[in-house]
Amino acid sequence: MTTLTLNAASAARSNAYRKTAWRLMPFLMLCYLCAYLDRVNVGFAKLQMMDDLALSEAVYGLGAGMFFIGYFLCEVPSNIILHKVGARRWIARIMITWGLISALFAFVETAWQFYVLRFFLGVAEAGLAPGLLLYLTYWFPSYRRAKMTALWFIAIPLSGMLGGPLSGWIMERFAGVHGWAGWQWMFVLEALPTVLVGFLVLSYLKDGVEQAHWLSDDEKALVRKELAEDEQHKVQHGSVGDFIRDRRLWLLAGIYFCVVMGQYAITFWLPTLVRNAGVAEPLHIGLLTSLPYCCAIGAMLLAGRSGDRHRERRWHLAIPMLAGALGLTLAALFASHLSLSILSLCLAAAGILSASSLFWMLPTTLLGGVSAAAGIAAVNSFANLAGFCSPFLIGWVTSSLGSNAVGMYLITAVLVFGALLVFRVPASLVNR
Repeated sequence: MTTLTLNAASAARSNAYRKTAWRLMPFLMLCYLCAYLDRVNVGFAKLQMMDDLALSEAVYGLGAGMFFIGYFLCEVPSNIILHKVGARRWIARIMITWGLISALFAFVETAWQFYVLRFFLGVAEAGLAPGLLLYLTYWFPSYRRAKMTALWFIAIPLSGMLGGPLSGWIMERFAGVHGWAGWQWMFVLEALPTVLVGFLVLSYLKDGVEQAHWLSDDEKALVRKELAEDEQHKVQHGSVGDFIRDRRLWLLAGIYFCVVMGQYAITFWLPTLVRNAGVAEPLHIGLLTSLPYCCAIGAMLLAGRSGDRHRERRWHLAIPMLAGALGLTLAALFASHLSLSILSLCLAAAGILSASSLFWMLPTTLLGGVSAAAGIAAVNSFANLAGFCSPFLIGWVTSSLGSNAVGMYLITAVLVFGALLVFRVPASLVNR
């Protein structure tokens, strides 16, 4: 094949994936932004809600974590259903139901109501993250997916960057309107976009390459060919027993558990950490919490691009985890110094959120077919139990000792341990 022909083929390939990325990625980012906005606004509600309802730090920590019990129980079956019925209908169902449940938090009056709604919010949202990760494997081969995953995961820091100021503004602006507290208005107003986007999913998303009207027949054939070649390198489990006995799945779940412990330390406690550094007004807290998320966006894009360019996955995951651990440690040490605390949280968010996106290159590179649907969901489901452990641990330690520093140090140790586990994954299996 001549150089000219190779260049033409490369240009056609790049054009096909570029068109697909522009068509899908902004909308997938919007879906996940809604998910995280509804997931993390409880951290802002805490600034008023706990006093209004006379709830303790331990109650908040347990309630924040209850989301992940429901999430854990329903994650795998939800992703298998998505694989069978198609992404479009199932993602729409997920978004509409969790949006409605999120709005119901405005009516919480007791700790048990808080626990129950958090649990059912997790049930409703279960399957979205692994479903979208699985959905990316229907459109992009392994060597292009780190950048796409990073783009999609930017919705996490974007939700913090936009949601922080928005939540603070709603809580101040709507406080007392029609007799409702600011945090009650926040839950209702921030749930509305989720329900709307859920209905838009039905008309916008396509279930596979064959329905991609933005691609020509030749481009569809090219994408199908690369996806088929990619699938040949992946594991297909023959039975449930083979699936459960695959030690690599448990190793991946352990690594991601450590990442998620750090992620939710940022998610649920960032507003509190900023307030403890001396900021009182909810709007000012919201504006300052946007800075770490802004730093995370740049770090995620650079790390995803570097991972694809070098086709290297392990160091690109371990280094951000260690950076996140260092950032959390410094944030605890400089808790009373606003400028140093914010800088430390910027490092922590950049490292941990980059690791959150880069991790998914490991299971999506290893697994294919139904094994991918179940495996991605199983890894995500198990690891997201850290979403229960992290806020509960920090809440319990804070209530017991009167300081969240020890809780942050424990999360740091978990991140370092997870970074070491990364090197148990054979480089030959994931560096492609």
